[in-house]
Amino acid sequence: MRMLLLSALCGTLIQGALAQQITPNKYGLLVVGTTAQYEQLIKKDRSQELVDLEHFIPHIRKDVRYATTNNFTHQQLYKNTKIYLRRPAAEKLKAVQEALNKKGYTLLIYDAYRPYRVTEEMFKIVPNDLYAADPRKGSGHNRGVAIDLSMADLKTGKPVAMPTDFDDFTKKAHENYVPADPIVAANRKLLRDTMIQHGFKGSSTEWWHYYLPDYKKYPLMDIFF
Repeated sequence: MRMLLLSALCGTLIQGALAQQITPNKYGLLVVGTTAQYEQLIKKDRSQELVDLEHFIPHIRKDVRYATTNNFTHQQLYKNTKIYLRRPAAEKLKAVQEALNKKGYTLLIYDAYRPYRVTEEMFKIVPNDLYAADPRKGSGHNRGVAIDLSMADLKTGKPVAMPTDFDDFTKKAHENYVPADPIVAANRKLLRDTMIQHGFKGSSTEWWHYYLPDYKKYPLMDIFF
């Protein structure tokens, strides 16, 4: 029954002829899996477009860990370091960047849109949905409206101090952890406050993870660009 409900929800999001072209996966989810399906989707709704963040947001920096082996899987999951978000999320993130630039910081992106099959691979390695998205539900990253990030100094590009490194699965990465260093606490607070102020919701277990609250209106995708 749950699979049917999820499939029906996705069918509402991927309307009309496009939904008929997509076969539900083994979990009953409808996943946009071809560029033709994606182009048909954005033709009907421009808000579904994935925006290249490096072109859209001035001064943004990136450290795409899944394009390297320096991540919790110890595998290279991406072939390139492109970073994309759906247009509404990209516009909100641009406003975040503008606010942080005024205070001498810039955004540092670890991950943005993530193809669905990568979520499947991650869950095989860490089958705990506190830290890795359950492929039976899909991820906000798969929908293009979740972002993993930190901050860096606007002039030097040097990352600011945070409670942990990216993808740290200890309690030090949790929202309620109290860092001993007040500078670290202030950095985390500035990032969280600015992201929330501009429409994002944060994670309770990952200080770097944010997403749009209305993520379900964006269909899951499994396309490498």
